[in-house]
Formats: sequence, structure tokens, C-alpha cells
Amino acid sequence: MDEKNIAIRLSGVKKQYRLGSIGGRTLQAELQSWWAKKRGREDPNLRIGADPRLAGQTFWALDGIDLTIQRGERVGIIGANGAGKSTLLKLLSRVTAPTEGEIEIWGRVSSMLEVGTGFHREMTGRENIYMNGAILGMSRAEIDAKLEQIIDFSEVREFIDTPVKRYSSGMYVKLAFAVAAHLQSEIMILDEVLAVGDMAFQQKCLDTMRRAAEEEGRTVLYVSHNMNTIRRLCGRCVVLDAGRVIHDGDVEEGIAAYMDRGLGENEVDTSLDDKPRSRSLGDTGLRMRRLTLEDKITPVYAEGEALRLCLRADVDRPLADVRLRVTLRTDADVGLGTSWSEPMSLSPGERTIRVSLPLDLIARGVFYASIGLFRADEIGRPVMLDHITRAFRFERIGPPVWSTSAHGFVRLPSVRPTVE
Repeated sequence: MDEKNIAIRLSGVKKQYRLGSIGGRTLQAELQSWWAKKRGREDPNLRIGADPRLAGQTFWALDGIDLTIQRGERVGIIGANGAGKSTLLKLLSRVTAPTEGEIEIWGRVSSMLEVGTGFHREMTGRENIYMNGAILGMSRAEIDAKLEQIIDFSEVREFIDTPVKRYSSGMYVKLAFAVAAHLQSEIMILDEVLAVGDMAFQQKCLDTMRRAAEEEGRTVLYVSHNMNTIRRLCGRCVVLDAGRVIHDGDVEEGIAAYMDRGLGENEVDTSLDDKPRSRSLGDTGLRMRRLTLEDKITPVYAEGEALRLCLRADVDRPLADVRLRVTLRTDADVGLGTSWSEPMSLSPGERTIRVSLPLDLIARGVFYASIGLFRADEIGRPVMLDHITRAFRFERIGPPVWSTSAHGFVRLPSVRPTVE
């Protein structure tokens, strides 16, 4: 690796936050936990299924990050919510400091950690351009030279002398990105900012970032949950999970590692006990235990086959009006569709729920499924009892299509043409 071309280097970076709750453990328990950590063992006082990064009143948002990024690289950073992506970008943007480890940065950094970062709501768009440039260390002459390009790119010229508090969220992100893209910084850091702009502006931003990296040698770090933008922009992918790097390299392999996170080796008969839940739901009276894709040796479905699921759950108390929800997503993490079961009543004990979902309208490809059990509250709104994102994966095979990206994943009914 060429040391002269390094833009960012992180060595053993950790970030710890203090929680607001009170631990309340005994001195003996604290000593046991400390001694276990000292020896590299699992905390004997950690609740089963709890996040191991939680220790007493502290939380390790990042737990030992080693990363080197070269100048001109376009790096996509992906991971589930709470994986540490935003914390990493805050450290690189010097918003906060690491608890342990070293961060070395060569060059000026322009960052957008949220829409309108660094903007003053009472100031006009023009004034905010000058203020952001000054914060980045640019002279007034440098900003003057770039001002017209920034205004043209932002597409808000008619509102440039209006206070930004009157801007819509789309106008905010357009001006903020235009400033970040055109000011003289060697490193651009963006956190899910393109989720607000319209599609045409998103494409323009992606093209601008790609050219900035290829032609000007600028380094781009981009966090997004949109896998298609990661594919289109980035040449390298870093996947974070529980504050650690689990993949650093090829984009497609990184997306696969992220999408496959939490999936077991046995893809047709899976224990759900250790699967990460959407959030802590407390005592809902129900917990899903096992999922089986019936009549399958491998999760591959051909023409005419249906997705037959067998779900086993432990029910602690009688539950009425319960519905099973199955949500399908593509390998780009884009929602494909959701199916709800008819309402059912569950009595206490181990219960088995079977459903069959036709796949006739789905074209070939790899898909991921989320499963959840819900009940209706007093006014009919769905209340989550238990839910697992990406509970299983399956592949749909069938007749070849000309272009999956052009024709999508849903096969619309054929139509009969009329020729005159």
C-alpha cells in the first residue's frame, strides 16, 4: 500500500457512550464481569440474547475499527441500524473524539451527516454558502470563484436569497450537497443524504461524486441503506455489524454479507431463538422459535411452486386476532411486497402456524423475507408481537428474462395485442 496516497487511517478505534440507566449490580457481579472481560471470556452476568456491547452503564458503538482508505477511493459503508455507521462518520468529521485508538486524516473534510448540517436557519442560502466555506477554511476569494457553480448545481437560484428556514427538505439537501461537492475539500463524507432529493438530482449527485473521485482524486465516504446507489457509486464496500468491520472489499460481496447477516447455515429449517429482533418488545406473550420451509431440501423454487412456511411459536397467554406478516425484499434491500394472513386465535402452549404463499407473479432472482406476528389494538392498529428482519432467503428460478434490472421482479400478466 502506497503510504503517500493514504487519505484516512484508523487504528484500533473504539467509541464508548455512557447510558442513562442505572446498573444496580452488586460489587461481586461487577468484579466477575471485569475478570471475564480481562480474560477474553463472555460476561457471565450478561442476559441471554442481550447485546454484548452493553456493559453496565456504557455502550460500545465502535469496538476496534482498523481501516485504511486511499485517495480517490469511493467507499460505501453499510450495515443495520445501530451497527456504528453514523458514529464512524462523526469521528471522521471530528464531531466527537474516539475513546480509544488513533485516527489520521490527510486533507480537508466536508461532511453532510444530516440534511442541512452546519446551516443557520435564519440566514439565506447565499450566506450559508459563505459560512460553510469559512468553516472549511476557505478564503472569500475561493468561495466567490465557486459561488455560481454551487447555485446552478443546487437548482434553487430563485430562492438563494431566502432564509433557509423556508426551504423544503428537498431544497435543503440540494443546497447542502451543492456546497459540499464544490468547496475545496479532499474528503467528502455523506450520511444517507440522497434519500431526500428527487431521482434526477440523485443521479446528478452520484455522477458528480464519481467524477470528483476519478478526475480530482477526492475521497468519498458514503453511507446509505439503498444498495443500488452503493452499487452505482462505490468501488469498495465496508460492512459494519455491532461496531466491528465484517467485510471490507468488493461491493457485491459486501452487499451479500449485509443481506445474509443473521441467516443460518441450514436455510430450510432454522432456529429463531438467536435471530436479532427488530427491537426489544418486552413481554408480548409470544415468541417465534423455529421456521421451516416445508418440502424443500434447498430454498430454491421453480415454476408453479408455492412458498410453504411452518412457523413454531411459544404462546404464554391467550391471544386473539393475531396475523402473520411475510414481507419480501430484493437483494438490493428494496421492498417487493407484503402478505398478511387471515386473523387467528392462539391458546397458550407451543403452537404451529402454516401458510402457503404463491410465487407465480415473482420473476427469477434471490429474495429475502421478514416474518412477524401482530395483533390488533383497541382501534384496529397492528401491534408487533414478534418480528425478525431477513428471517430467511430463497431463490426463484424460471424462464430467462431479457434484463432483470429493466423489467423488475414482479411478472405482470401478459396482454393480448390487437393488430389491425
